[in-house]
Amino acid sequence: ESVRATVGALAAVRDSDSSALDKSWLRRAKLVLDRAEQQAGANFRQRLAEKLTGIYVIVDPEATQGRSMEFMTRASLEGGAKVIQLRDKLSDKGDQLEQANLLKNMCDEYDALFFMNDAADVARASNAHGLHIGQTDLPTEHARSLLSPEQLIGRSNSGLEQSLESHVQGVDYVAVGAIYATTTMGKSGRSALGPNEITRVKNAVPLPLVAIGGIGKSNIADVVKAGADCLCIVSAITYSDDPQTATRELVQMFDDASS
Repeated sequence: ESVRATVGALAAVRDSDSSALDKSWLRRAKLVLDRAEQQAGANFRQRLAEKLTGIYVIVDPEATQGRSMEFMTRASLEGGAKVIQLRDKLSDKGDQLEQANLLKNMCDEYDALFFMNDAADVARASNAHGLHIGQTDLPTEHARSLLSPEQLIGRSNSGLEQSLESHVQGVDYVAVGAIYATTTMGKSGRSALGPNEITRVKNAVPLPLVAIGGIGKSNIADVVKAGADCLCIVSAITYSDDPQTATRELVQMFDDASS
């Protein structure tokens, strides 16, 4: 319907002798095209977000035990991780972009999703599958204006209320945590929500749910059974002596709990 309307608008512009009418129809045609692009982007993102399942690994130069982010990403992907997020609060934008390009290409090899943390410009330039933002990062509406219509936005939330707000703002997935106590990436002061909060959010918010915070072998089954679609894991993988094996074991546990 949008395509037909666009064709009609352009035909009217072509056939009109009135400059005023030309401008009117051109404005209308642009509006129709913009709306069609937005709808196509939303449909694409909805399909892409369905790939948010399994194990989601954050790679951060401050949490890799001195090993490179390329090494950690490759090990995680070889182990079966489905999502990688680059979180780099140390490097300048040029280095972040170079790193993001490398990791995005690596994720493409494994048919995995690649997200950039916080930096919308780097996410756009690297053609990342999406951007992940926190509660105090770039506002969702502004982030969306900087990304292509096909790029996902995920947002961190500390429970049901924030998750509902994120949904209203138009994010494509909600990350909920910390589910369990954790000291990773400056989150030592956060209260543990517990797996019951996952169920509350899942029942109220019709978006993919990524659980984060203190998740490991001892509790992965409880988190999956509570309703999480995807598990974001950091220390259990990136602090492991063998991150590939650690990832593989967690993937197997996720699959077992999901069946």
